[in-house]
Order: sequence, then structure tokens, then C-alpha cells
Amino acid sequence: MTSAHSKLYSNDVSLVVVVVDTNPFFWAAAALPFADFFANLVHFVNSLLLLNHLNRVVVIAAGVSSCAYIFDSSDASPAGGVGVTATFDKASRKVEEFIAQDARATAGNGSVASANAASLLSGALSLALCWCLDIQRIFRSGTRHPQPRILCLQGSPDGPEQYVAVMNSIFSAQRSMVPIDSCIVGTQDSAFLQQASYITGGVYLKPQELNGLFQYLAMFLP
Repeated sequence: MTSAHSKLYSNDVSLVVVVVDTNPFFWAAAALPFADFFANLVHFVNSLLLLNHLNRVVVIAAGVSSCAYIFDSSDASPAGGVGVTATFDKASRKVEEFIAQDARATAGNGSVASANAASLLSGALSLALCWCLDIQRIFRSGTRHPQPRILCLQGSPDGPEQYVAVMNSIFSAQRSMVPIDSCIVGTQDSAFLQQASYITGGVYLKPQELNGLFQYLAMFLP
């Protein structure tokens, strides 16, 4: 998983932004229930945070019409796992609220709601990249220079109307040396994320069996 870009940042601290596809039209027909998917995500985040107390994880939800931050490990108490668990419990409630709000927004703006509806990947990538650039500025003056990464967990099909915005984010990530890793949990490959991972030096993965999703997510651990 180490790319030429990541060799420029030799540090054991991980800063990861996880973009989660919360598109209800995709999950309604998915082989893996969203609750089970989210449980695997919780295990992955906890594992990443346990590897190093300096590690930081942010989770962004990508709906059909909107996107939002739903979890930031820096909000957890420094006491350890209990604080992280409590914070993620709040994130679980927050993602439920986000899905409901996104559904209302989708209905309100007249968007076509169907099983083939795309999630707002372009907006979520922009949010993720903004966080990464802010973190890079914060660490620039210090002795540590960890490399932020973006991990996209995508199930919905690509939205062709988002192509320009997605590619702009990809090239911005490339210039900023922010790898974009991709894990596809749907039946279709994502041409957007294949390009994102290739151009930025990230990893593209499409698990064959979602029942063992955590084992696949563990491949993205440092």
C-alpha cells in the first residue's frame, strides 16, 4: 500500500478521512444490511485508533443530496476506548439523523429517487480534502509530518453529472499528496474511484464477499 508519494512522509501517525456511502436506495437492495456495514466500520475505526493514540479518524457521510461530518475521534475523551465508543454511539444517532435529513432534501429538490441514484461523492471528497489540507497546514510547522489519507467506502453507482467535480478533487489530492483509497461494497466497480486511487497512489479494492468486510478493511490499516 505504500506509494511513491507516501515515502515523503515517513511517520507512524495515521490521519484518515473515511467517506461513507449512506445512500438509502443502494442499501435497501444491498446484500449486506447497513447496520452490519456500520458495525464493521466501527471495528475498523477502533482498530486504527488503538494502534497509536495520536492517530485521528474523521468520518463523512455521503447521501444522495448532501454530505456531512458525522464523527471525529478528536471529540472523544482521552481516556481511551470508552470515550471513542461513546462518541461513535453519538455518530450512529447522527448518521440516522443525516439519512433522514438527506431524504427530505432529496424529496424537496425534486431529485429522481431510484435504486440507481448516485451518492454525492463529489461533495464528500471536497469536504475530505479540505480537512486533509487543514491538517497538513497544522503539522507543517512541527516535527511530525504524517500523511493524511482518504478512504472511500462506496456502494452506489457513479453519477456522470459529478465527473468534473470529482476529477477536480482527485487532481487536488494528487497535488497535495493525499492518497485516495477505495473499497467498493456494491456490485459495480466505480470508474471514478479507480481513477482516484490510481492517480493519487492509493489502493482500489472490491471485496468478493462482504460478510468478511472487516478483514478487507483491515488491509487499509497501517
